[in-house]
Formats: sequence, C-alpha cells, structure tokens
Amino acid sequence: MQKQKKYNFVMDTWRRLLKNKLALIGLTVILLLIFCAILANVIAPYDYKAQNLRNALKFPNSENFFGTDEFGRDIFSRVIYGTRVSLLVGFIAVGISVVVGGIFGSVSGYYGGMLDNIIMRCMDVLLAIPSLLLAIAIVAALGPGIINLMIATGISSIPNYARIVRASVLSVKDQEFIEAARAVGTNDFFIIFQHILPNCLAPIIVQATFGVAIAILTAAGLSFIGLGIMPPTPEWGSMLSSGRMYIRDQWYMTIFPGLAIAATIFSLNVLGDGLRDALDPKLRS
Repeated sequence: MQKQKKYNFVMDTWRRLLKNKLALIGLTVILLLIFCAILANVIAPYDYKAQNLRNALKFPNSENFFGTDEFGRDIFSRVIYGTRVSLLVGFIAVGISVVVGGIFGSVSGYYGGMLDNIIMRCMDVLLAIPSLLLAIAIVAALGPGIINLMIATGISSIPNYARIVRASVLSVKDQEFIEAARAVGTNDFFIIFQHILPNCLAPIIVQATFGVAIAILTAAGLSFIGLGIMPPTPEWGSMLSSGRMYIRDQWYMTIFPGLAIAATIFSLNVLGDGLRDALDPKLRS
C-alpha cells in the first residue's frame, strides 16, 4: 500500500511537471547536454587538444562549426567536451554539498540543544563569507585542478543544504509516525535516514537543481580567473578567459562557450522552478 502511494506521488509530480512548458524545455536541454557529455567522443569531430597553427583563428565554417582558437583547436569539439567537464563538476559538487550538508542538518535538527547551536553557528560563519570568495580561498589553498574545484565548490554550498535539511527535519520529527518508530525501539540512525530524510526530499531536490547551476557558474568563474581546471582540458570558463583577448576580431571564441554556460544555467533554473511548483503540496488538486 505504501509503495502504491509513492508511485502515485511520483506520477502526479511528473504529470504536473509536464504541464509546465518552460520547465519541460529546460529538462530537454539538460538531457541533451547529458547526452552530449556521455557521447562526446562520438559527437565531437576533432580531438579537443589537437593543434593546427595553420588553421588558427578561423571563423565558423563547414569544417569547424564554431571556428578555431589561437592554437587551431576546434572550438565546437572543445565546447562538447567542456559539457562533460562542467556537468561532472556541477553534479559531484552538489553531491558533496547534499551529503555533508544533509548529515549536519539532520543531526542538528533531530537532536537540537547545544549540538544544534554549535553546528548552526559554524554554518552561519560559512554563510557570512560569499560562496565564490570561499571557493577561491579553498582552491588557492589546495591548488587548481578538477578534484580541488569540485571540493571547493561543494564546501561553499554546504551551509545552504544544512539549513534546508534542518528546517525540514524540525517540521517532521515530532509527527506521529516518528513517535511510533521511537516507541518500538528504532534507533536514531534508522529514524533519521529511513523515516525523516525521505520526507524531506522535495526541498532538497529543488535546491539541488538550482545548486548544480550555481556550481557550474562558480566553476566557470574560478576557471576564468585561472584557479579552476588547467589547460588543455576544455572548460567553458577557461575558454572564455582565453578568448577575451581576441573578442574584438574573433568574437566567436567567447560567444559559443558563453552561450553554453547561459543555456545550461537557464535550463537548470527553469527546471528548478518547475520542480518547485510540481512538488508544492499547496498547489496539488
């Protein structure tokens, strides 16, 4: 019976999401980007690091759809491979934030008291620092690279998820089914992870969707200033940085990576808005 209710909830959420055309467009774009990331080796016509100085700074043409950069590398291929890098950083960074922030938030909300006060004050300290500045400080300490970029981007977003999870736990932990679980002797670990957190998934999913967009934008910003992913690995932010010196004459070097970032962020934001409306119990009929 419980399984059937869960199925109906998922199907109802999906039905409501399909009614939001803008969110559906965002979902389609994200699925297309994931498809490009998985099949980058097949879709990209050239090796992303293959240089041909004789073919440098060529405008978009039939052989190089997005033109070539200062080293003669195909920009279209680099944008395709950059999709893989950006999505990987975004999803893993959000995964770090959700797991660590979820643990802190659930423990803080469930036990309360002094432990809650200590954890939340630590989160407040992190929230007092702008997330981009915190990420810059972490990358500067750890050094540039894709792994450190994921860690820095993930750590900078932990307080947001900790506060969301804590608020959700506080609204659930005193309900009757939690009291019943305590009465039969269920330990705190199973109560938190089997009863409380599953009922807090809706706000976490919505925030995670927006979080992927923020993580991709943060990663692009760090790469733009030279603290992110190092060449020759293609990343949209670093491609923007290298193309800005040629922006007057070879504008395409910045336009296409910039459009890739804008399309991804826009799609994730409208998808997040759609999920928020679809998961809102107040809007259910």
